[in-house]
Amino acid sequence: MTFHEFSFNPRLLDGLDAMGFSKPTPIQEQAIPVILAKKDLIACAQTGTGKTAAYVLPILNNIVSSEKRHLNTLVLAPTRELAQQIDQQVEGFSYFLGVSSIPIYGGGDGATWDQQKRAMEGGVDIIIATPGRLIAQIAMGTIKFDHLEHLVLDEADRMLDMGFYEDIIRIIKELPAKRQTLLFSATMPPKIRALANRILNNPTEINIAISKPAEGILQQAYLVYNEQKEKLIDQLLKDTKYNSVLIFASTKESVKKLDRNLHRLGLKVKAIHSDLEQVEREHVLREFKNKQLSILIGTDVLSRGIDVEGIDLVINYDVPPDPEDYIHRIGRTARAASTGTAITFINDLDQRKFYRIESLIGKEVTKLPLPDGLGEAPSYHPEVRRDKPAHKQSAGKRSPWRGNRRPKQRPK
Repeated sequence: MTFHEFSFNPRLLDGLDAMGFSKPTPIQEQAIPVILAKKDLIACAQTGTGKTAAYVLPILNNIVSSEKRHLNTLVLAPTRELAQQIDQQVEGFSYFLGVSSIPIYGGGDGATWDQQKRAMEGGVDIIIATPGRLIAQIAMGTIKFDHLEHLVLDEADRMLDMGFYEDIIRIIKELPAKRQTLLFSATMPPKIRALANRILNNPTEINIAISKPAEGILQQAYLVYNEQKEKLIDQLLKDTKYNSVLIFASTKESVKKLDRNLHRLGLKVKAIHSDLEQVEREHVLREFKNKQLSILIGTDVLSRGIDVEGIDLVINYDVPPDPEDYIHRIGRTARAASTGTAITFINDLDQRKFYRIESLIGKEVTKLPLPDGLGEAPSYHPEVRRDKPAHKQSAGKRSPWRGNRRPKQRPK
């Protein structure tokens, strides 16, 4: 199947051809006809499947086919990074269409706020917004939704996890009751079902490989003691076959420490964390996307907001606490039809977490032996509950313990 079979506007097809898009992904193939038919939709698709284009393309086709131009579409997204990413895709797909869009998000300065306000007052076709900042603009009276035709909730599960439920309901009360609502989510927990039942009208449902990593991802893991992690990551990054590397750590402090350590090795690395100004974060992401920066370090917030092609390696320096976050982290590589590698470091405290991940994805991830010179690795016993991390021991002196009882004395 090709995009030409959707009977898109010729100018939209010209844009797709210019960008090298010829065949739709499975989520695009199933969702686009539903949206063109003006039906509500609830779609569950893993990260990296092309879901943004699945709704952007038919909405753009609707806009250029309309006789009157007005605020046509509102897209709600959980983070400023995702809002920017969606806006960039809208800009790319609408190159030959003359469709306008504006991202609305917090974290900027007063000039950014004024720019957003002027753009909306001047008229715009598509708004892509984070819920909190959009409510602030609504309170100022700068947005009129009288003729809105489309509402899109992108990464709806993440928005609810971040506490945006009440904000979403408040925003929806400002919208016309007669509209098309499209809800996209990586997971489908009960709270998403409840939201869908409240705001969607007889929706069509699409499910694409729920909570499964893309087939093109080579998943591997190392069992490590905490003090072995730095030496291990040093050895991995000396491998020149990885040109674009994304590293996830669970805390801002870990991100900063990794950034300092890898800089000492002379690597082209930068970190993104909440201490950076929004302009700085955007600059770092742009460098990484343009391949001026080979290694980027961040926390799980980054896993939902970055869309960069050609990432060779994702490293989980810490096992994510939520199995779903593992899916989003490693989904940054092997985007669409490409391939990539995902490596996770598993210490003693993280073994039960990683076992839950393996249960979710339905497969055991290969545990690689540590490189020479790093010492002995801990054994994998996820059934054992541990309250404190074990430390690396000399060969021949380890005495692994099992069960829920803790030993009276830690082996030296």
